Amino acid sequence: MKNFVINWYLISEFLKSFMNVTLIFCCLGLIMNLFEEINYFKNFDVGIILPIILSFMVIPSILINMLPFVIFLSSMWVIIKLKDNRDILSLKTFGFSNLRFLTLFSFVALLVGIVTLTAINPITSLVVKYYEDIKGKYEIDQSHLASITSNGVWIKETVGDKINIIKSTSFEDENLFEVSIYRFNKDNNQITERIEADKADISDNIWELKDGYITLFGKENIKKDFKKFTFQSTFNKDRLNSIYSNLDTISFFKLINNKDELISKGYNERLLVEKTHFYLSLPFFLVLMVSLAAIFTLNSNERRQNNYYIILSIITVAIIFYFKNFSIALGTTERIPLIISVWSPVIILSLFCSIGIMQINEK
Repeated sequence: MKNFVINWYLISEFLKSFMNVTLIFCCLGLIMNLFEEINYFKNFDVGIILPIILSFMVIPSILINMLPFVIFLSSMWVIIKLKDNRDILSLKTFGFSNLRFLTLFSFVALLVGIVTLTAINPITSLVVKYYEDIKGKYEIDQSHLASITSNGVWIKETVGDKINIIKSTSFEDENLFEVSIYRFNKDNNQITERIEADKADISDNIWELKDGYITLFGKENIKKDFKKFTFQSTFNKDRLNSIYSNLDTISFFKLINNKDELISKGYNERLLVEKTHFYLSLPFFLVLMVSLAAIFTLNSNERRQNNYYIILSIITVAIIFYFKNFSIALGTTERIPLIISVWSPVIILSLFCSIGIMQINEK
C-alpha cells in the first residue's frame, strides 16, 4: 500500500510537469502560428477569428512532432522539483533507488507514446486534414490548380495568354505518363492546340515530352509528330509532390494498413516509410528522453546546480533536434538508408543512456 501511494505520487507529479510543459509549448506554438495565419489571410476579409481557430487546429499535430522534447523537459522539471523539495532524498531512505525513479517515469513516458499513437493521432490527423481543406478554399491563385486522383493527374494553369488543361494517367519519380495537353485562348476559351505524348520529364518547369504529336487548330488543322518536344509549365515534380507533402493528415493506422493504397494515390513512398518509422520509434524515443533527463539530474543532489541543469537541457534539446533533422535529411537524399536515418538517433541515444544509467544506479 505504501509503495502504491508513493508510486502514484511520483506519477502524478510527472504528469503535472508534463501538462505544464505541454501548455507552454501550446502557447508558444499558438503565438508563432497565429502570425503565419494572419499573414496568409491578410488579403481576405475574414477577421481574426478564423486565424485563431486554424492555429488551435494545427497545434496538436505540432505537439506530436515535438513530443520527445516535451517529455525531456517534463522529466527535467519533475526531477528538479523533487530534489528541491527533498523528496528524492526522503524516498531513498525508504529504499527508492535512482533506477527506480527512472523506471517509473520511463513507464509513464512509454504509455504517453502508446496513447498518442493509438488514441490521439487519429484525431489530430483528421483535424489537420480539415485544416488543410479550409485553407485550400482560400487559395489565392485559383488559376493554377492540380489534383492527383485514382483517375490520374489533372492540372489547370495559366501561362501568358493561354490556359493549359493537362491530364496524365500516372506520375512516377520525375515523369508523367500518357500525357494529354489542351491549350485554350484565355480571351475566348477556344482551343488552339492539343498535345499528346507517351511520357513527359517534369524535373523542372521546361517539360520534355517524348514520342507524341501536336495538333494546331485553326482554319486548317495541322498535325505534327515529334520524338522530343519542349513545353513551358508552371508545375514541376516538386510542386506536384507538395500536394501530398503534409503527411500529418494521415494517421498511424492508415500508414500501417493502407500503405499500398496511399502510394497508388500518388503519395511518395519514401516519405510514407519515413513517417511510419517516426511513429514506430516515438515511444522508444520518449523513454530515452526520460533516461537522458535522469542522467543529467540524478547524478547529484545539489540544489544549487538547478540553473546548470536548465541551461544544459536547452542545449541538449537543440543538439538532438538538429541531429535528428540532419539524420533524416541524409535519409531523404539517399546518403544513408532511410530507415537507418530515422532510427539512428534512437540507437545512438540508447548507447549513451545505457552507460549513463549504470552510473546513476551506483549513486
